[in-house]
Amino acid sequence: MYPELFRIGSFPINTYGVFLALAFLCAILITVKLAARDGLPREKIYDLSLWMLLASLIGSKALMLVVEPEYRENPMQLLSLDFLRSGGVFYGGLIGAVIAGYFLMRRYNLPWWKTADACAPGIAIGNFFGRQGCFAAGCCWGKPTSLPWGVQFSELGHQITGVPTGIHLHPAQLYESFAMLIVFFFLLWLHKHRRFTGQVILSYALVYSVVRFMNEFVRDNKRSDLLGLTALTGLSTSQLISILVGITALVLLVIRWRKSSTIAKTDGRIASTAAHA
Repeated sequence: MYPELFRIGSFPINTYGVFLALAFLCAILITVKLAARDGLPREKIYDLSLWMLLASLIGSKALMLVVEPEYRENPMQLLSLDFLRSGGVFYGGLIGAVIAGYFLMRRYNLPWWKTADACAPGIAIGNFFGRQGCFAAGCCWGKPTSLPWGVQFSELGHQITGVPTGIHLHPAQLYESFAMLIVFFFLLWLHKHRRFTGQVILSYALVYSVVRFMNEFVRDNKRSDLLGLTALTGLSTSQLISILVGITALVLLVIRWRKSSTIAKTDGRIASTAAHA
C-alpha cells in the first residue's frame, strides 16, 4: 500500500491524512447543498459543520484514549506525534459530533431532524474516504484469508501501523468503504423521497451499525476490551456500540414513522371534513 504520498523535507505527507481531508471537505459541501435544498441557511450550516468537525476530532481522540491501553497506561503518549496523527475511533467522533450538533442547532435555531437528515449522506461519504485512507495506511486491517482478493501490506505500512506483512489479509477497510459508498447513494435517494424528517439520519445510523457489526467479524486489530464486556460477550467494543446505536435508531425510526402516519391520517380527516362542509 501507499501510507506516504511524498515528503516535504523530512515531513511526510500521509495518504491517510489526505483522504481524511477529502472526507471532511466532501461531507461539508454535501451537507450544505442538501441543507440549502431544504431551505436551511447556508452560513449557519457552514458554521455548524465546522464546529461538528472539530467535535468529531475531539470525540474520536477521547474514545481512543478510553479503549486503547497504550494511551491509558502511558499518558505521555497523548503528547506524541503518533497520537496527534492517528484518526481516532469513528464512533467517538460520531458521538462528539452529535452532542455538539444538538447544542449548536438549538443555538442557531435550526430544526434538529431536518438538519440531521442533511448531514447523513455527508457522513456516509466521509466513511467511504476515511476507510480508503485506512487501507492506504495499513491500519484497521483484516484477518488472514485464503480468498483470491486477500491483500498483503508493505513493510512501510508495518513500520507505521504494525500491520502484519507476508500474509494475505481480508481488505476489511475496503469492505466497509464500498458498503458505505452504496449507502451514500441510497441516502441521497432517500433524502428526496423521505416520508418524515429524521428518516435519513436514523436510516444511516441503523445501516452503518449493521455494516460495522458484520465487518468486525473479519477485522483483526480490534479495540481493547471496554469494561470487560468483550470477554463476557465475545463481541468487540465496536460491535457492542453498534448494537446500542442500531437498536436506538430502529426504535426512533418506528416512533417517528408512527407519529408521521398519525399526523397524515389526522390531516386527511380534516381535509375530508372541510371538503364535505
